[in-house]
Amino acid sequence: MKVQKALVPGTQQVTWMVLDDDYLPVKPIEDFVVYCENIERSPNTIRSYAHHLKLFWEYLHTANLDWKDANTIDKMADFVVWLRCPSLWSYDALFLKEQQAQRQESTVNVILSAVAAFYEYHERTGTVPQRNSLYRLQAMPRQRYKSFLHHIMKSRPTRSRVVKLKEPKRFPKTLTPDEVEQIVDACRRTRDKFLISLLYETGMRIGQALGLRHSDIQTWTNTIRIVPRSDNTNNSRTKRVEPYEIHVPTELMALYRDYVVNELDEVTSDYVFVNLWRGEIGQPMKYETVIALFRRLSKKTGIRVRPHMLRHTHATELIRSEWDMAYVQKRLGHAHIQTTMDIYAHLGDKDLKKAYQEFQEGRDAAWK
Repeated sequence: MKVQKALVPGTQQVTWMVLDDDYLPVKPIEDFVVYCENIERSPNTIRSYAHHLKLFWEYLHTANLDWKDANTIDKMADFVVWLRCPSLWSYDALFLKEQQAQRQESTVNVILSAVAAFYEYHERTGTVPQRNSLYRLQAMPRQRYKSFLHHIMKSRPTRSRVVKLKEPKRFPKTLTPDEVEQIVDACRRTRDKFLISLLYETGMRIGQALGLRHSDIQTWTNTIRIVPRSDNTNNSRTKRVEPYEIHVPTELMALYRDYVVNELDEVTSDYVFVNLWRGEIGQPMKYETVIALFRRLSKKTGIRVRPHMLRHTHATELIRSEWDMAYVQKRLGHAHIQTTMDIYAHLGDKDLKKAYQEFQEGRDAAWK
């Protein structure tokens, strides 16, 4: 089996198909993908669904199961075992001693979420029996942040997946200012320096950066406007559906001007980040190009860096500077403040040490 990227006939829209061993589309997955496209799910989400459902179909083949009979708790639990140790899995292997898991808990949960969404669609369309065994109703979970109308909603039950692994708490990986400086200095092109600096100074998602137009950058007010667009030729997405503005330092705008003057002389594209080599000059940069750039920078500097790490770094620095969490939420473009708190309201060893030192200094001053 394989996942095949394709273009919708007559358009520039990208779609993803799961092909079986005879190179024919798997019909149930194809129907689900079309449904996701019709309700305007992100192309990246659809691509992930395709890869996750390919794994599920491989499990069905290994377990000799019909997909219409596999939406039960016990089959999903077996699927979890297969995901964790696919090379050792069999019904007899369930009783073997625990092996080193090949996928983390968070990865398994993302795959299970895709499979649950797939079955929910087919249950609602009547393709498979509506067992509802993959979900349960429960009271609203406790949250540190409570909305103004929380007292109205708290008695309303919510659905949650039954089969789900408990994930260990992992702090977002961040970079130090010195590491960011090393990465910027390792860039050969002003375009790449500007891209790294932009992600670090704004906390912008890479999809937002790749979708930027020159008209979105207002140098006279030092602001960048994030505008959701569904027609980006490089398939970049902003994720959030409402436009918003980000204030940036003057140094970043100066770097942008250097980029425009020195490297975009012969480029007519309205996209900010474009390819600069012959043959593809002026074409919008794609995710694959950015990932290749970050791999080269990681190898050159010895610092493992990914685009989203710069977003984590920016948010962490804001919180350590005692920014109000509501401001951090707005700057990152999160729809809910609880998302910001769940990801970034953490304390590392350095934070605890600094807080304790401040406590000691305050106590010593009070005793004098």
